[in-house]
Amino acid sequence: MDETTKPADDRTEGAKAPDRTNRSAALIATAVALPVALLVGAVAWANLPSSEPAAAPTASPSTPGPQSTTPVEMAAPELAERPTVVCRALLSQLPATVRDLPQRPVSAGPEQNAAYGDPALTVACGGDRPELARDEHLYLVNSVCWYAVEGPDVTELTTVDRETEVTLRVPHFYGEALQWAAPISATIVESIPSGDTKPTGCTS
Repeated sequence: MDETTKPADDRTEGAKAPDRTNRSAALIATAVALPVALLVGAVAWANLPSSEPAAAPTASPSTPGPQSTTPVEMAAPELAERPTVVCRALLSQLPATVRDLPQRPVSAGPEQNAAYGDPALTVACGGDRPELARDEHLYLVNSVCWYAVEGPDVTELTTVDRETEVTLRVPHFYGEALQWAAPISATIVESIPSGDTKPTGCTS
């Protein structure tokens, strides 16, 4: 009886050994697979599109908003023959945009007035030359001499060295006014001759 019992015990022990090996392998596989599954799930979650609306860009003073097409109210006084010719030449050569501001229609005198952007930056040709003191401070921009008057909302720049004067009104919204005078000055040099005399303090 002892001899017949021993083989049975050997078979039982042999059967138990593979079971322990299989369980260990399964535990190891589970331990490896679980972190991988968690990592894949985290990556997929991170890549899901957000349901929150994107924040709208904030406009800065140098970035104009939607442009108005409403004509800008401007006066159009009657000009003498020579200023009329000179102003027509100037207006025909003004750029379609001044820096990033597109040109807008004006209510009157398109042959002597122009406007850009919203709020409107305006150019008026054919006005009167301002009276200057001998020590008045003037600004030379691209070979054009400007006289500046600061208002509550705009800076008004007027040429004082041209045959026909030009007035540029720059809203404070756009920052430093003289930077906007540069492209206008380039067109003035090409279209309006210098005056017979230049004020003191206005030298190139």
